[in-house]
Amino acid sequence: MPQVEARIRIAVSPAVAFAVSQTTGETRLRWDPFIRRQHFLDGATRADRGVRTFTRSRHGLSMISRYVSYAPPTPSRDVGNVGMTMDRGPWFFETFGGGWRFVADGEGGTEATWKYTFSCRPAWLRPLLHPVGSWLLGRDIRRRIAGFARGCTDPEVLAAVRGAEADSD
Repeated sequence: MPQVEARIRIAVSPAVAFAVSQTTGETRLRWDPFIRRQHFLDGATRADRGVRTFTRSRHGLSMISRYVSYAPPTPSRDVGNVGMTMDRGPWFFETFGGGWRFVADGEGGTEATWKYTFSCRPAWLRPLLHPVGSWLLGRDIRRRIAGFARGCTDPEVLAAVRGAEADSD
C-alpha cells in the first residue's frame, strides 16, 4: 500500500502539538487548509479511541473515519500519537488511514510526523491511481503539516488549547 509522509519540527512541547492537532471547529479551521467542515458522530464530544468523525475536505469530498488509537503525551511520556482509519469515504479509496506522531526533540520542541496510507480501486487501475494518489495526498499532507506548524504559533489557536486544558483540569 502506498504511504505518504510529512515531518516538521515545531517549537512547542509534544503536549501542545498534540492538543493543536486535535482542535475542532473554528480553531481547527484557522490552521488546517484541508478541512472545510468536521464534527464528531454518535454523540461524542471529544476525540478518543473508537470515536467516529465526519470530515468534508475543501475539495468537497467527505469521509467518516474512526480513531483507532489516541494517546496524548503525559508528564512521564513525551510522545503522543493518533491513528484513524476510514469507515466510509470517496469511492476511489478502498482503504485509507492516517497517523500523527509527536516526539520531543530534546531541545524543548517537537518533531511532528504525519502519514497517510491508502489503496485505490478498482484494483486493475492501481498502477496508475497509486502514483497519482501519492502525488496528490503528498501535496495535501505537506500543506496540512505546514498549516499545523503555523497553528502552533497562532496566539488564538494556542489560547484555545490552553483554555481546553484548563477546562479539563
